[in-house]
Amino acid sequence: MIMSASSLASGSLVTVLGGSGFLGRYIVQKLAALGCRVRVGVRYPETAIFLKPLGNLGQISIIRVDVGTGQGLFGAFEGANAGVNLVGILDERGGQRFDEVQMKGAAAAAQAAARAGVSAYLQMSAIGADAGSSIAYARTKGAGEAEVLAALPFATILRPSLVVGPEDQFLNRFAAMARMAPMLPVVSGASRFQPVYVLDVAEAVVAALGATAARGRTYELGGPDVMSFREIMMMINRETGLNRPLLALPDAMARLMGRVGDMLPFVPMTSDQFAMLQKDNVVSVEAPGLADLGVAPTPMSAFVPKMMARYRPGGRFGATS
Repeated sequence: MIMSASSLASGSLVTVLGGSGFLGRYIVQKLAALGCRVRVGVRYPETAIFLKPLGNLGQISIIRVDVGTGQGLFGAFEGANAGVNLVGILDERGGQRFDEVQMKGAAAAAQAAARAGVSAYLQMSAIGADAGSSIAYARTKGAGEAEVLAALPFATILRPSLVVGPEDQFLNRFAAMARMAPMLPVVSGASRFQPVYVLDVAEAVVAALGATAARGRTYELGGPDVMSFREIMMMINRETGLNRPLLALPDAMARLMGRVGDMLPFVPMTSDQFAMLQKDNVVSVEAPGLADLGVAPTPMSAFVPKMMARYRPGGRFGATS
């Protein structure tokens, strides 16, 4: 892993917005292991207390920050050497809006970090981010990148593909579905993904913060396995041993499901998510990636079997096929 800049020297203060999420907890742990002091900004501090044991006594602090409203942003970065913004949403069903969080919120966070004088900054984006996209998620991710670079030209942008690992909401969701349902739905089954291991993304974040060569650059992060949606469902079947039939949903039916999902929270897909599923989610050939940050990508075979063990009949002692 590349390490050079003093922003991650032992005792440095790093602010991580959204640090209690799936990816954030691993980033916080890696920063703490380097000896950094970590200030974690979250909307609900009481839900992030579990992070404190990841560091030494007093090394990790939790504060209330709301990127969507701007509450607490300047205080979050005051005195910090480096900043990380991980805050994003996958849909608007929780009352938050893409524009508020991923564009205006990203802008406000970067502006606060600039006023505080951070020397390194990282914005977590996503493959497909495009300010000109017709898809709200991708459009606001792209617009957010532009706002961040306007405030902090030295900021690093990371665009991961599907981030997977022990607590993810993708592989686990479909594995749980396979355990409960008689079949697995397949939407846009030919669309390709390049799943990237959560620990590799966390390592890339730390490497980018610590490397002067990463400043002002955009990286696309993907693992060594490129898989279609259908192939991912087949992998889940294989590793859980459940072998559910795959049900390919026609586009018209999936589109209707997305429209219903826009209104009802228990439907597992929105219109925006359906539109995203119709596009490949793989890294660009010309884009710098994990290797440029000194991170060796982890294959799915190294962690998925262990992840899926709890879904097998008989648990980790159950057979796969």
